[in-house]
Amino acid sequence: MPGPKDLDPSASPRALLGAELRHARENAGLSQDELGQPLFVSGSFIGQLEAGTRRMHLEYARQIDEILDANGFFERNCKALAKSRYPDHFAEAAEAEAIATAIREYAALLIPGLLQTEGYARAVFRAYQPTATEDVIDELVAARLERARRLDDPTTPLLWAVLDEAVLRRKVGGVQVMAGALRHVAKLARRHRIIVQVLPFDAEAHASMTGALTLLDFEEAPPLAFIEGPSMGRLEDDPATVTRHQLTYDLLRASALAPQESLALIESVAEDYAHEDQP
Repeated sequence: MPGPKDLDPSASPRALLGAELRHARENAGLSQDELGQPLFVSGSFIGQLEAGTRRMHLEYARQIDEILDANGFFERNCKALAKSRYPDHFAEAAEAEAIATAIREYAALLIPGLLQTEGYARAVFRAYQPTATEDVIDELVAARLERARRLDDPTTPLLWAVLDEAVLRRKVGGVQVMAGALRHVAKLARRHRIIVQVLPFDAEAHASMTGALTLLDFEEAPPLAFIEGPSMGRLEDDPATVTRHQLTYDLLRASALAPQESLALIESVAEDYAHEDQP
């Protein structure tokens, strides 16, 4: 069969490639299970590729091209779409985030990327890469702000963030940057665009002491969990593992301040920073 047109890597890469996979598979008269058998993967895995919640790796792309007689389409685009603006450990999670209908995030140390201001993001990247050129930092900041534009949509995705109190207290970029960053979070909450809670220090031990956690829900695919550490990250799709992380998040929400109390604390800390900035 004739090969489809090459994809534009800038337009929801995995979703586009997944849609083409579904189209090619259905044209070939194969079910998801039937396509998965020669690849030694389940039909549900093929479904995740088609939904765009899993990245297609090169070894699968080559076999799919052969099975579906796609003239090298999937291999070509798999290589092209592997080029990401994001660090390797986060690229797959960023692609999944772009098509998620709901994002629930626990932030242990930093304001989540989707909620960061330019000044805050710049301070974070400069701390990560103290010897990088300004061009490199500018590119990283631009990619982060582009992610944040997902919240320009008034309803999707639903974003629920639990911020450890440490996120509010660490002066990333100085008091002026922190005042602006916290006011930005508060503004989104005031507009009812996001739900935010603060996990206070006096909550003591909690269910995610080891670090950040992100849960992603999709319209036509099973949920995923992303666990991140310094220069590393792991995207989990095992149902039992994701369920365990969902319980962890539920426990965090239960230990956190209520949304209205959280908003009041965020705005209070922002005002403290603003006053500290006065001569």
